Amino acid sequence: MACAGRNINSRGALQALDSLVAPAIEIVPQNAPPVAPASGNCFVVGSAPTGAWAGKAGQLASWAAGGWRFQSPVEGLAVFVKSTGLRAEYRSGAWEFGVVRTGSVIIGGVEVVSTRSAAIPSPTGGATIDSAARGTIDQILAALRHHGLIDS
Repeated sequence: MACAGRNINSRGALQALDSLVAPAIEIVPQNAPPVAPASGNCFVVGSAPTGAWAGKAGQLASWAAGGWRFQSPVEGLAVFVKSTGLRAEYRSGAWEFGVVRTGSVIIGGVEVVSTRSAAIPSPTGGATIDSAARGTIDQILAALRHHGLIDS
């Protein structure tokens, strides 16, 4: 099997496949390769790579017995970042770290967050005005706006 222009054995092919099918990188992008990587370690190469990573900006670099193997990411490729527990995704030619995009969040079969709702105005008018209640409602609305759950 050929990968990145060189022949690799079946173990190397499995490591290359693993780095694309279930990628988990060690840390956020870095420019210099680690001094003593362990077999199977995977990294996202930073924007100004040096040493053995020179010219491989943004690629996945995985260490195997034969040295570094590089894979260019494809749109939508997602990786798990072991050091932070965050997710990263390759979008529009760049890596996004810690951003989750979705249309809804369902917990226990119940949709708890969906698309953003229209703006809700602060309370006004009425025959009896409760300033404390209005203040609390305004704080709730401000929190919902701050978190992007309703329009401003």
